[in-house]
Amino acid sequence: MNQKRMQRRLTAWWVLIGVLTLLNFSAYFTDGDMPNDVLYRYEAAIVGFLFYMLILGIVLLIAAGFDRREAFALRRPRSWGAALGLAVLLVFTMLIVAAALEPVLHAGEAQGLDPPGWDPDRAPAFLLNAIVVAVVGPIVEELTFRGIGFFLLAQFGQVAAVLVTAVAFALTHGILEGLPIFFIIGVALAFIRARTDSIYPSIVMHAGFNAIGVIAGVFD
Repeated sequence: MNQKRMQRRLTAWWVLIGVLTLLNFSAYFTDGDMPNDVLYRYEAAIVGFLFYMLILGIVLLIAAGFDRREAFALRRPRSWGAALGLAVLLVFTMLIVAAALEPVLHAGEAQGLDPPGWDPDRAPAFLLNAIVVAVVGPIVEELTFRGIGFFLLAQFGQVAAVLVTAVAFALTHGILEGLPIFFIIGVALAFIRARTDSIYPSIVMHAGFNAIGVIAGVFD
């Protein structure tokens, strides 16, 4: 594989990560905490969806010319049973860690995913936001970090790919309180990507974690 081509694409990936980090941290320091009813707002779902589609388009451009099956690890895991078992174990581990750190860091509150209870009158907006958070977001983020990002960084070794994508994942969320939690989650997601040689388990794991978080936030 052409080394210069790999380096150019890695540079482009880092530019994307840098821009996302600057945008999200700028919003964080300008606006402070997100409103706690963001999951009940239609505009949040629309903006979130469009933003993820923009990121996906850029990621596909970065991966242009590569075998997408290879660049994004779009292949079956070596064993679905082992992969799903590991995913469940890691999801519960991440939930325990997040629950332990939340009273100290308040990352969920800062992210705006801790609404003040269930509001049946705004259920349609909540459903749309839940789809963005628990389906669209995990797919796009996994393709970005554990997909093309992991692929481009794997030339430096899998340990480097796991740790660096986890750091990038944490930074691009743009939430100061959430950096430790997002880093741990990023390590877990990259670990299962490396262990199974497939992106599908990390997508399932990420989606499951987000879905549980959204539901727990509403009915907590």
